[in-house]
Amino acid sequence: MTRVVVVTGTDTGVGKTIATAALAAREAAAGHRVLVVKPVQTGVGGADPDVPDVDTVRLLTGVDTVQFVALDEPLAPDTAARRQGVAIPTVREHVSRIRGLLTDDAYDVVLVEGAGGLLVRLDAEGGTLLDLARDLTFALRRRTGDMVSSPVDVVVVTRAGLGTLNHTELTVTALRAVQVEPAGLVIGSWPDSPGLAESCNRDDLPRITGVPVVAVIPEGAGSLSRSHFLEDAPAWFA
Repeated sequence: MTRVVVVTGTDTGVGKTIATAALAAREAAAGHRVLVVKPVQTGVGGADPDVPDVDTVRLLTGVDTVQFVALDEPLAPDTAARRQGVAIPTVREHVSRIRGLLTDDAYDVVLVEGAGGLLVRLDAEGGTLLDLARDLTFALRRRTGDMVSSPVDVVVVTRAGLGTLNHTELTVTALRAVQVEPAGLVIGSWPDSPGLAESCNRDDLPRITGVPVVAVIPEGAGSLSRSHFLEDAPAWFA
């Protein structure tokens, strides 16, 4: 059965896309067929558009990617869609489409990268990545008949510096409130010369959350060539 990994973050700009690419690189190195899904991408319009996250992942890893929705302004998806005057899919529709990608076992691992933090609104109904992770988990449990084990791993990408303990614990608490247990934490950008706060946080994050740090990604990893990224990424994982 295809494994599903949902990648969320404690905030925007914490390194979710590079973390997703690193996860993809590790799975590809293990011989797994990998697909990266981005349900909603914002900030792709205007005179200075952002590079779509799926393009970054594909450039670094070469794995297959798919993006469901692209919106012009670099805002939360609900806000960007409302300002642009377009309708966007609901979280339920995203879940259905992701489930459809799992039916033919074309991939061993499907990585789903969120937008912003866990509670950023992905649709006009107030649906969030938290809802997507919960609904996808329950849908896949019903499909397999296994109501105990989790068919969806949720990885939380977090900052290294001050403030990360609070933000990470809030994110983990929100996941547990809907019976989704995080599989691991990823520090999205580890500085070349970590200070006292970073060093303490690396030890304290698993202690206060009860969730292991499964990877530490070095600052600047996104600027590596594909060959170096694919070679280096597996070593970033515990």
